[in-house]
Amino acid sequence: MTVRVAPELLKQVKGIAIRTRGVVDTLFAGETRSVFRGQGMEFAEVRAYEHGDDYRAIDWNVSARLGSPFVKTFSEERELTLLLVVDQSGSTRVGAPVERAARAVEVAAVLALAGAREQDRVGALLFTDRVEHVVRPAKGRRHALRLIRDLLAFTPDGTGTDVASAIHFAFRVLPHRGVVILLSDFLAPDWDKPLTQLAARHDVTAVTVDDIGEQVPRGSGWVNFEDPESGLVSLVDLGDPGVRRRWTTIARARTEERNQRLRSAGVRHLAIDVGEDYAPVLRKAFAPKRRPGRRR
Repeated sequence: MTVRVAPELLKQVKGIAIRTRGVVDTLFAGETRSVFRGQGMEFAEVRAYEHGDDYRAIDWNVSARLGSPFVKTFSEERELTLLLVVDQSGSTRVGAPVERAARAVEVAAVLALAGAREQDRVGALLFTDRVEHVVRPAKGRRHALRLIRDLLAFTPDGTGTDVASAIHFAFRVLPHRGVVILLSDFLAPDWDKPLTQLAARHDVTAVTVDDIGEQVPRGSGWVNFEDPESGLVSLVDLGDPGVRRRWTTIARARTEERNQRLRSAGVRHLAIDVGEDYAPVLRKAFAPKRRPGRRR
């Protein structure tokens, strides 16, 4: 079956590819291939022990069964699988000057194009209170552009946030060690243990997409606020200095608690604010480092 794609959407895909080209290019400014970590060693075979082999590589089970020493050999993994896990829940559909969801999609697009440029397999998983859309990992720029198209065209059915279920799904998508980049505001319970388990198997980076300006209430007087996930409406007096102080105190405490939970889970954490340029954050985290003594 042929799927027709609206010309407007194709223009958006092309636009985001052009707009982010400079960021992608700077991720390759170094001299070593290390935009994404995670490449390691995979088991190749068992062979007879030879003089000079590392005794720590001896496979004791095989050696005991065959009556002579055998060692495990490994080869470098030839390709990397990058999985982008993108939160599109109701709480990400707010923010200024752009929504958190839109910023998460643009950052995911940069990383997808970077992975494609390095000939890595790239996939995506979009979730709300459930996993709603999956792009299976594959190689190539054309696949990356199709992934970006899906990200841009996606309209969620759910409004809630279930980070834990997305993490469990990522386990199934990645049977072997890979790189997982989870973009979310993490406004959900019970994701600590699953995230710690994911980080034990894969190289995990948590990208928090926030609107720091929300830590100070916008507006004054009595204002109706609607929870973007539950739909509940609350009437708040922003003209009350005590209310404004409590708002800021609670918002900052919630952010610090979340950041501490991410540190405890053992993942790399990148903080992105929708009101600021995200390129320096990505460059610092992913751009290859030049070897000492080399000229620029």
